This record gives sequence, structure tokens and C-alpha cells, in this order.
Amino acid sequence: MNFDIIYDKIKKEVMDLFTDAKGSHDWEHTERVIKLALRLSKKEKADSNVVRFAALLHDIGRKSPENNISHADTGAVMAEEILLKYINDKELIKNVINCIRKHSFRKGEILNTIEEKIVYDADKLDAIGAIGIGRAFVFSGECGAKVHNNDINVLETQAYSREDTAYREYMVKLRYIKDKLYTDGAREIAEERHAFMEAFFDRLCKEAEGEL
Repeated sequence: MNFDIIYDKIKKEVMDLFTDAKGSHDWEHTERVIKLALRLSKKEKADSNVVRFAALLHDIGRKSPENNISHADTGAVMAEEILLKYINDKELIKNVINCIRKHSFRKGEILNTIEEKIVYDADKLDAIGAIGIGRAFVFSGECGAKVHNNDINVLETQAYSREDTAYREYMVKLRYIKDKLYTDGAREIAEERHAFMEAFFDRLCKEAEGEL
């Protein structure tokens, strides 16, 4: 099998699925995750085919959300259907599917293989740093949230509400990502991204009070 040709064919399918995707989880997010995953794969000497197919397909479940079903689980089912059209290597498909099923931050899955850890880490790295801040504001806009609100305790607010601000996303999720990564390469990248993000949100709170 020529995996490069297969990858290009699947990529076209995936890009079509993201035609109307929301900005916080669009095709460009997937592209960045692929690049990060391949960078980590090289450093960790992982199976690059498993990593790139999993990174390519990791968020396709967001296209067809179902109540009470994780997009990671939905995406794993969708990805298997796509992969079976092109690949007859059952072990590779199984490994790709496991990476997709386990990449969600909130599911708390136990990651076993280096490929699973790489895809998870690459996805999480795109949620922090400058790009993570940008995505957090895009997401809050999708929820109809305010730019910022210093007058409330964000830890007592609800997700997908007017108070689901970028700062809330930072407080409930983004600030913890650095310490929940698996690979050395990802942790190295995360240190600088986390520091930048921390400084940004600290300044945001001060500017909102007219201190700076």
C-alpha cells in the first residue's frame, strides 16, 4: 500500500467534512495538530502512519454530534468507516481508532501507546499559547459569551453561557494542560506556551480593571 496516496485521498474527504466547521475546531486546527503530531512522532520514534492518520481524522466526530456521545467516540466510528475503504491493515486501523477515541481531554482515558500519547499531546498543545488564546476567544464568541467579566467567579459559571469567556476556559481547562501531557517533546513546547498564556490572562484581568 502506498500510504502517501491513501493519505491524500482521505485528506480530501476530511477537508470536505470541515467546510462548515466552527472556527474553534476548523480544518486549520486539524492541520496544526498534524504538524505538531508529526514533529513529536519524529522525536519519539513513533509509527508516523498511525500518528498522521489519527491526527488527520481526530476531530471529524464534531461534524455529526450526538447527545451524550463524545465527539471522540463518534469520530472513531466515522474514521473506521473511512479507513476501511482504503486500508486493509487491521492492526494499523485499530491503532488509529484508539488514538482518536482517547484524544479527548475530558474523557480521562488511559493512554497506552506512544502514538495515542502523541495525538493527545498534539491536540492539547494547540489549545494553549498564543494560538490557544485565539481559539478560546473564538469559542467564547461561538457561545455568545462576553469578552471578559471581572465581576464574577468564573468557576461558578456554566459552560456554553454568556459567561463562558476565554478567561473561563483558561481557568477551568487551559491552565492545567501543561501538567497533563505525556511526551517529553510536548512538555518542552508547553512550557513556553503556558508562560505566554499565563501572562496574557493576568494582563487581561488587570486591563479590565483599568490597572494597565
